Amino acid sequence: MTAHTPTIVLVGHGMVGQRFLESLADRGVTERARIVVLCEEPRPAYDRVQLTSYFSGKTPDDLSMVEAGFMEKHGIELYVGDPAESVDREARTVTARSGQVFAYDQLVLATGSYPFVPPVPGKDARGCFVYRTIEDLLAIEEYAKTATTGAVVGGGLLGLEAAGALKGLGLDTHVVEFAPRLMPVQVDEGGGAALLRTIERMGLTVHTGTGTQEVVTADGAVTGMKLSDGSEVATDMVVFSAGVRPRDQLARDCGLTVGERGGIAVDELCRTSDPAVFAIGECALASDGRVYGLVAPGYEMAQTAAATIADETDETGETGETVKGFTGADMSTKLKLLGVDVASFGDAHGTAEGCLDVVYSDSRSGVYKKLVISGEGVLLGGVLVGDAEQYGLLRPLTGTVPPVSPEQLVLPAGAGAPVALGPSALPDDAVICSCHNVTKHAIGQCESLAEVKKCTKAGTGCGSCVKVIEKLLPAPKDKGLCGCFSYTRSELYEIARTLRITSFAALLDSHGRDAAKGGEGCEVCKPTVGSILASLNNGYILDGEQASLQDTNDHFLANMQRNGSYSVVPRIPGGEITPDKLIVIGEVARDFGLYTKITGGQRIDLFGARVDQLPAIWTRLVDAGFESGHAYGKSLRTVKSCVGQTWCRYGVQDSVKMAIQLELRYRGLRAPHKLKSAVSGCARECAEAQSKDFGIIATANGWNLYVGGNGGATPRHADLLAQDLSDAELVRLIDRFLMFYIRTADRLERTSTWLERLEGGLDHLKDVVVHDSLGLCDELEALMAAHVDDYQDEWAQTLDDPERLRRFVSFVNAPDAPDPSVRFVPERDQIKPDLTILTLGRTNSTLEGASR
Repeated sequence: MTAHTPTIVLVGHGMVGQRFLESLADRGVTERARIVVLCEEPRPAYDRVQLTSYFSGKTPDDLSMVEAGFMEKHGIELYVGDPAESVDREARTVTARSGQVFAYDQLVLATGSYPFVPPVPGKDARGCFVYRTIEDLLAIEEYAKTATTGAVVGGGLLGLEAAGALKGLGLDTHVVEFAPRLMPVQVDEGGGAALLRTIERMGLTVHTGTGTQEVVTADGAVTGMKLSDGSEVATDMVVFSAGVRPRDQLARDCGLTVGERGGIAVDELCRTSDPAVFAIGECALASDGRVYGLVAPGYEMAQTAAATIADETDETGETGETVKGFTGADMSTKLKLLGVDVASFGDAHGTAEGCLDVVYSDSRSGVYKKLVISGEGVLLGGVLVGDAEQYGLLRPLTGTVPPVSPEQLVLPAGAGAPVALGPSALPDDAVICSCHNVTKHAIGQCESLAEVKKCTKAGTGCGSCVKVIEKLLPAPKDKGLCGCFSYTRSELYEIARTLRITSFAALLDSHGRDAAKGGEGCEVCKPTVGSILASLNNGYILDGEQASLQDTNDHFLANMQRNGSYSVVPRIPGGEITPDKLIVIGEVARDFGLYTKITGGQRIDLFGARVDQLPAIWTRLVDAGFESGHAYGKSLRTVKSCVGQTWCRYGVQDSVKMAIQLELRYRGLRAPHKLKSAVSGCARECAEAQSKDFGIIATANGWNLYVGGNGGATPRHADLLAQDLSDAELVRLIDRFLMFYIRTADRLERTSTWLERLEGGLDHLKDVVVHDSLGLCDELEALMAAHVDDYQDEWAQTLDDPERLRRFVSFVNAPDAPDPSVRFVPERDQIKPDLTILTLGRTNSTLEGASR
């Protein structure tokens, strides 16, 4: 007799439904049961928490929650666009819209929720939308192309997400919230006020304490809204985001018990009034009488239901798992709404008897922090608006007495005693990832963030716990050069030097990883070892085996260009060169018909001029068409470039042309500190753009923009701000970036330091200059346009004004006398300052000697 294979039918394939499937797979249920999934939407589960990121460039595929090959690997039958229409509990069957009928042993309802639309006149007019699915977003995006103004009904989580989307689509945006403050469920009055001020500064119009009375239409399309306070809002489209309701109609139709206010009633095992039917997520009314609208409780329900079903389908009775019932969940949440960090945790509203508030508020910067503390000092909850950096630490501490005073937890750095509170202060049983209920102890068993995500799923939900997770992980142990060597480059150097190893093959066989010995090496270690051997004076680099370690250019000791020709680049040590040598380079270029280009910093510095000589020198330069290079100012220095597509066989864009355009655009732009830039014509990065304040690297599709780089004594690699930009998009983003930096940086603060200090870092910068979260971009662009229009060369202006020229003398009382202390001595066929002279009575003093 053939053993019965149980069938599990899952109705709904959202985030919670997918988590249920993963839990079944983790418990081996997919190997002994048939799994059928009926999905109403035209695509598998996607990250609804990150839904708004669609408007910032993510595709529906990017949002997918289903790992490639997951369904096939576990034999799961997924039917997209084919929802369940009815359930026959007596026959234990589900009928889909397509007409297919599926018998089940266990039925799991994960139908989620639906948006609540107030029953106001005009709610179904053309131009009215809800904000729930990717299809909703596609429809909103298309309709917004013909609109100028949008209004969102609802100022909660999704409402503000929707408002951010409309703002990002270029619409003047209104938010209408019936409660007296925004996000009334999550934040208190003080937090709502801080949030309101920040959002209004972004250019959004907020109407609180009023409701929508009517959607005004003309010819069937939205033209405005009438509010309950008697005011009217002119708008082209309306997005309803006034909350959600449990989607329980399927359960009602088949006679399952539902709550008085909706929701499929379930017990602690997530079982409905029918033992064969389970309900999880937003459609379920939990045993504590609540419908949970966050994903983390839904995940807990999914795991509970999966564990229960795994136990029921295991005929051996040896699952070894004690099913943990679902009795309630942490409602803590952290999000970024319109670029503003908002978080609440625990008893955020202070409902416990005798509790006390510790509050820090800075209305100027839009920061509000409140901690709720019991009389005994126990942290009960809190609200964070504008600065939620401590959320990852505070939430796990809820229910304990923190190791530092509450005041230290809310004051900004430098405003009080230093806060010595890090992840190490958390107990082992502290839940770090509330989405997947992962403790500090579980994370401590892993070696890397990738391992944490794979083994525990921590960090794969809302992502608010990632920073804390990273601080709990040990430093990477394997510092090996590549997969072939477990040694660093410096260690390999010492090995080769000490043991006098003279070939790559010998080094790989004696000190390579076991799997690499006897192999050929890789593109990382071969040129690295080739360089090591060459630096150890191991003979001519093209002798024997070493030739195979070199790239194309080293084979001919020159750079191959795209047409097969080669470039000749003489060394000019330290940038120092005599006029005679310059003439030689010019003669070679002339006689052989070569193209010439200044490299490196791309200008020639002239040293040794007396102050009284400067006007005469600049008269010659200005007459020849030169301008000031602003080496003396806190301003743009140079925009370096490689030869680009014109000559280089690797080039994909004209980097020289772009560099010239940018340098002419930003010349003379004064800033908190000097600015450097570079444009590379391809990913080989010959212009070293990623070490610059703003660097550009060409791609086949346009330009990648990097910001916040820095060379010098404290180098910093630039961060990618945006990619595959057109020429116009690139210039527009640089305009915004530079003006935002100039606007917000401290005195003498380079962009690298500024970016690291900037609250929210790169993510915040992207929100501001790419997504215009603060509504400043038009102003920033206008400021740059004014600079470009008003630019005049400083030396040309000086030479045209006799009064200005009067300052260029060594001595005020003897304007024609040269300064006798300015003397030189010869060195390497040029001059250098005679430092044996003690300079007295100078009228000029050097504040900054750097001229690069």
